[in-house]
This record gives sequence, structure tokens and C-alpha cells, in this order.
Amino acid sequence: MPEELMRAAFVTAPGPATDIRVESIPRPEPGPTDVLVQVEAAAVNQVDTYVRSGRYPTPMPSPFVVGRDLVGSVAAAGAGSGFSVGEPVWCNSLGHAGRQGSCAEYAVVPAERLYRLPPDVDPIATVAVLHPAATAALALHRHAEVRAGQTIFVGGAAGNIGAIAVQLAAEAGLRVIAGARSDDHDRVRELGADAVVDYRDPDLGEQVRATSPDGVDVHWDTSGQTQLTDAIRLVATRGRILLTAGRRPHENVDLWPLYTRDVQLRGFVISLASVSELTDAAATINRRLAGPGLAVRVAHELPLADTARGHDLVEAGARGRVVIRPDR
Repeated sequence: MPEELMRAAFVTAPGPATDIRVESIPRPEPGPTDVLVQVEAAAVNQVDTYVRSGRYPTPMPSPFVVGRDLVGSVAAAGAGSGFSVGEPVWCNSLGHAGRQGSCAEYAVVPAERLYRLPPDVDPIATVAVLHPAATAALALHRHAEVRAGQTIFVGGAAGNIGAIAVQLAAEAGLRVIAGARSDDHDRVRELGADAVVDYRDPDLGEQVRATSPDGVDVHWDTSGQTQLTDAIRLVATRGRILLTAGRRPHENVDLWPLYTRDVQLRGFVISLASVSELTDAAATINRRLAGPGLAVRVAHELPLADTARGHDLVEAGARGRVVIRPDR
């Protein structure tokens, strides 16, 4: 019986986006506790570019299909998976730790990493929110341990993760101070921010202090451009500073205030989230998908053949999400 093939976007070794090839490769077969998903939409995340380039080292089989998020339907299910053919599903943890990725016509997903999709949701809007929503949910509830009535500063609040962090923080009853450029202020307020400051203002710290004289309970610059010295000054006693996606070194930082004011500095990367943590985040995502939804910008919708361009767009700082639609 001839081997079944599928089209996929893959690399054979870490390298630039131009190394991504879109060709036919053998279609994977699910194991007893796996599910074969026919992919309807995938997304390109910043972390996907780190993995592809080798900046974020992780086991990569060759060929290595890129991407971690997908929305699709069950094409075949292992006997012990608990899923049935035809069910609409989603996943946001492929393409890492040796798992093949999502930018393909089909993908095999371990059942413990696959979630049923609520009815009547748009696949494009859904796949666009999966990674930022899971990141925000885990950052707020698992790592920052937020509670209603606390104050949070969200930097990069108009970005992919920041916008969802604002929505989930507001839903959780936090007072949200958001940092965004001036032309995004109205949108960020609509997402639930109580106060918005211009992150480009050289007096940003003074603006935040004016809105929260006693300091913020949580400081999270979702853009990855955290000015650690300023964050330490802005956070309240026993506050938390979240560090995600940091790409610049921090030198000559005075750590004394962390000690004297019992401030916690917490690094967080979703790639290390456990299956149970991802399942908790999935429950939050599905609740929102089935209800009010989560607002996020979709900047580009590309065919599978243009996956390399999608990586280029993300690396160039695309304002909004990049979604891949596999060719049929």
C-alpha cells in the first residue's frame, strides 16, 4: 500500500526563515494515545522563530515541521485517545521538545495536549488567540498569583499577549494600568484598562506612579523590553515582576530593593508549562471562546506555501497575528 503524503512547512536544521521548505512528506500516523488532526489553521508565534533559528535550542527531528498552534478536526484517533473522528479540536503546544509542528495539512497531537473546540467559533480568530491567551492565563494566575483588587501594570498592552493580558486581568477584578503608544490608547481602554500611559514617554515611570502612588502589585512588560531598574521602582512591597521574552541584557541593577521590600522576580516561558498547567489555561480559553471571546488583531492570513514569509513578518515585528491556512 503506497505511503500517504501531506504538504508541510519544515526545516532540516536550525537556520533562517529562507530555509523553510513546503513540500510533500509522509503523513504521520497516530499512536494509541495520539490523534491525527486535519489542520484548518495554524499560527506563527515569535517563539516559533526562535526554535526554527536555533536561538531557543530544543530537540528537532529532521525534517522538522514548524509551528505550535492549530485548529482543525480529528481525522483519526488512537484507541486510547478519547477522541472521535470529526470532532473540532485545537492545540497550542506542538513544535517543541521533539514534537512535530502544526504548519502542515495534518499533525499528530498527543491526546493530553488536545482540546475540544467550543461550537460556532471562527477558526482564524481562534488560532490567533491560543498562544497569547495561554501565556497570559498562566502568567497571571500561575506565576503572578493575581487576586481581585490588586493593581497590575501591563506593558505592550496593545500587542498580541498584552491585549489579552489586559482582558483577563480586568475579568479577574484587577485594576489595570496599561502601557501603549498613544494611537492605541482608546483600544486598550475598550479592552478593560483603567488607565493608559504612553510607553514612549520618557516620564513613563512618573505616569505610572501618578496612577498608583503605592506601587503596582504586578509589573509585566509583555513586549520583552523590561527596564528592570524602573520595574523595581514601580512595584509595591511584596509585588511581583514577571519577565517574559527578554532579549536584552540587564547590567548594574540594584537588587537591594528586591530584598528590603520582599519583591519577587519571576521568569516565565510557556514552553516549559506542564500538561496540567496547559490544561488549566485551556479551560480559561474555552470559557472565553464560548462566551465573550478574546480580542486580538489578525494582521496576515497566508497559505501554507508562504510560511517562510510568515516567519519573516513576525521577525520584522508584525503588529498582529500571522495565521497560516494549509492548502487543500
